[in-house]
Amino acid sequence: MNSPVRPFPPLDHTHGLVEMVHGAGGRAMTQLVREIFVTAFDTPALRRGDDTARVPIPPGRLVLTTDSYVITPRIFPGGDIGSMAVHGTVNDVAMSGAQPLYLSAGFILEEGLPLSELAWIAGTMARAAHEAGVAIVTGDTKVVERGGCDGLFITTTGVGVLTDDRVDIAGDRARPGDAILISGTLGDHGIAVMSQRENLSFDTPILSDSAALNGLVERMVAAVPDIHVLRDPTRGGLAATLNELADQSGVGMVVRETALPVRPEVRGACELLGLDPLSVANEGKLIAIVPAEHTDTLLAVMRDHPRGHHAALIGEVIADPDHIVQLETALGGRRIIDWLAGDPLPRIC
Repeated sequence: MNSPVRPFPPLDHTHGLVEMVHGAGGRAMTQLVREIFVTAFDTPALRRGDDTARVPIPPGRLVLTTDSYVITPRIFPGGDIGSMAVHGTVNDVAMSGAQPLYLSAGFILEEGLPLSELAWIAGTMARAAHEAGVAIVTGDTKVVERGGCDGLFITTTGVGVLTDDRVDIAGDRARPGDAILISGTLGDHGIAVMSQRENLSFDTPILSDSAALNGLVERMVAAVPDIHVLRDPTRGGLAATLNELADQSGVGMVVRETALPVRPEVRGACELLGLDPLSVANEGKLIAIVPAEHTDTLLAVMRDHPRGHHAALIGEVIADPDHIVQLETALGGRRIIDWLAGDPLPRIC
């Protein structure tokens, strides 16, 4: 007669570490997935234990996105790699005007990662997903040897649905005469991460702006369905994002330096570190490009939402066969806002 299989003792969330056996496909891996991820995310699809998730999709156009997160440090002022992975994926779906519904999450774990940190990050992911109104429904876990991935990498896929046929938001729809809006202050995320990395302290703490923007976008689209472009200025900041959009749409852009919202402490940190706030990453801001006649309506809606209190009109789209983005300086001259050369802020998201 076979003796009963004894269950593994609970994971040591205080002192335990990720081991290679946690990625080997056996009982230890199942235990890690159940005790860390299924417990934190707690969705019916995950509790089933299948390799796929069967979920209902409302009528409309399906929207998909995927992204990977490799930030260092993994925990920073105002967020961590887990909450940022949720926010970033939700925002990518929302920038099409769609309603985000579901996320998948793949984890590459390095041998020796503290289980306490992994549990913390899974918990912040769960809270971020709950606050954004999305469910984490499937995922994967792999473990690599020490030195193989700097602790923890996360890859996500987001699924959403676009139900309003009037909405056609895309990066190639900017037109000469359109207004360029920003939902808030620039550079908060990148400087928060850099200050942690460089052990810098400031009189006023600088926190990451990492946040889900789907609630803000929902109100914006309801008020102005004819928004031409939405984009979140993450890696490369406002400068890279505007250059991408100018190239996609075949237009030029002019941005006014005096209209750009930058916190004094962020501006000071950029001067200290030799950085341009226009090229520093954001994780909770969006750019909106809209027909000029809708500017006042959209600004009022944005400023009435917690994620858009500091929304501002920062420039306009112009006809330009060279697709150049220009900055109108405080002195009245103009200079080119160019693409980033190199990578002054590596591993920022």
